[in-house]
Amino acid sequence: MNEYSPIINTLLDQGVSGDTIILLLLFPVVVTIVVILRQFVGIKAFGIYTPSIITLAFVFIARERWFDIKYAVTIYVIVLFVGMVMRYVLKRFRLLYLPRVAINLSVVSFSVLVTLAVAGYFDRTGFAAAPIFPILVIITLVEKFVTVQIEKGNRTAIILAIETLFIALIGYTVLSPTTPVGTYITTFTLTHPFIVLLIIPLINLFMGKWTGLRLSEYYRFRDVIKKIQ
Repeated sequence: MNEYSPIINTLLDQGVSGDTIILLLLFPVVVTIVVILRQFVGIKAFGIYTPSIITLAFVFIARERWFDIKYAVTIYVIVLFVGMVMRYVLKRFRLLYLPRVAINLSVVSFSVLVTLAVAGYFDRTGFAAAPIFPILVIITLVEKFVTVQIEKGNRTAIILAIETLFIALIGYTVLSPTTPVGTYITTFTLTHPFIVLLIIPLINLFMGKWTGLRLSEYYRFRDVIKKIQ
């Protein structure tokens, strides 16, 4: 504890949970990573908040061992698959949007519960013991997924879901205490929180002024760029 910043030690002494401190300090870092990947690289995903919160869910599900990330990804895939299937099942009933989403979320929750039970039966204790709140966070992705399905179609929804998963995996690699990079960033954040909170706005100010092409656009318009050159 002594190696942490004095403000961190004070918060811990006042009874603030260590997980709460880490979560609140890392969230700006996660959001900034998402902004960089969207603004500079060109990955779209489901906005900014959704991939950010999914990243943190992955971090907390696989916080003990890095290979537990497979459980988080499995839950993610199950949630989206069941949500997509349920949309087609409920479509024939012509229900209003909110009741339809409520039924969808309920079925997805039950499906995840069954998956955890099966994992426990086959002695997949790491899977069965996954923390509940990160799982619930992933389940809430269903509403966003269904909304995009309705507004933009299945193809766009699936692409955005894959991009969101990609961002979450990158964020997990960068922030998870089970990886060397994540260990360093977490430790640095706890020992120098004010430096991190100063750097994050500066990075976002820079990205906010960015007017150049995204990396994906360089690839997309590579033929045009070659002709111009």
